[in-house]
This record gives sequence, structure tokens and C-alpha cells, in this order.
Amino acid sequence: MTLANLIPAHPEPPSLALPYPLAVGRAGLSGFPSPAQDYEGRTLDLNERLVKRPSATFFMGVTGDSMVRFGIYDGDLLLVDRSIDPRPGHIIVAMVDGEITVKRYELRGQVPCLCSGNPRYAPIPLVDIECQVWGVVRSVIHEYQV
Repeated sequence: MTLANLIPAHPEPPSLALPYPLAVGRAGLSGFPSPAQDYEGRTLDLNERLVKRPSATFFMGVTGDSMVRFGIYDGDLLLVDRSIDPRPGHIIVAMVDGEITVKRYELRGQVPCLCSGNPRYAPIPLVDIECQVWGVVRSVIHEYQV
């Protein structure tokens, strides 16, 4: 995956409370929710929910198919936090030999690697290679085509 666009998060995002009913949707047969649940006054602010550190957060569009196994698809928008120290298992945005990439940080034996979520792409061992971590992916925004 490569960089499509880079958008900084607003340093003080305005509050935007959207309706957030108590009902939780199951990905299966769930029956009918109580009609009273529609009248509960709950709201959800996506800035509050997703952007934990606004000054260290940016949005990034991605292209390519190297992360499909991890639920990141061509055209998705990533929310990236620069303040998180990457650990094995994190999906990170990094500059590797001058190219921006999105990969999963893993240890293979004792060798740190950047790994794809697509078997067509080999892991990138971080040995004798220049790698600058830009941040850890906190969220993926995937829009369905309608």
C-alpha cells in the first residue's frame, strides 16, 4: 500500500454529536429491538471516539491490495497516531527507503519485519534498511459502494 493523501487531524476538532441508539446490531439473526430504545437520548461524537490525541493524529488514504487480510482495502482512509510506540502486531505507516508504506510490524525470530496482509508480498526485514515509522494505525474507515 502506498500513500494516496495525507490529512492532518484538526488540533481541536469541533464536537459533532450524532444519534447513537442503544441497540447493538448483530451480524446474524437478532430479532427486533425494543421500540423504546429509539427514544433514548444517546449521542456519539466520532472525534471523541476515534481521535485520542488530535495533535499527534493524521488521516491517510491508501492504495493497493497488500493489507486486505487485515481489513485494509484500496481506497480506505486510515486514522494514524504518531504518539504510539509501535509494538509487534501493530499496523504502522512507515517510510522505507524513501517510499511510504502500510504494513504490520512483526518479529520473525529475532528479526523485525514489515509484513503484508497478502501472501503475494514478501516480508520486509528491517536489517540494513532505512525505516522511519510515521505512526500506528488506530482505525480504518472503509466505505461500501452503493
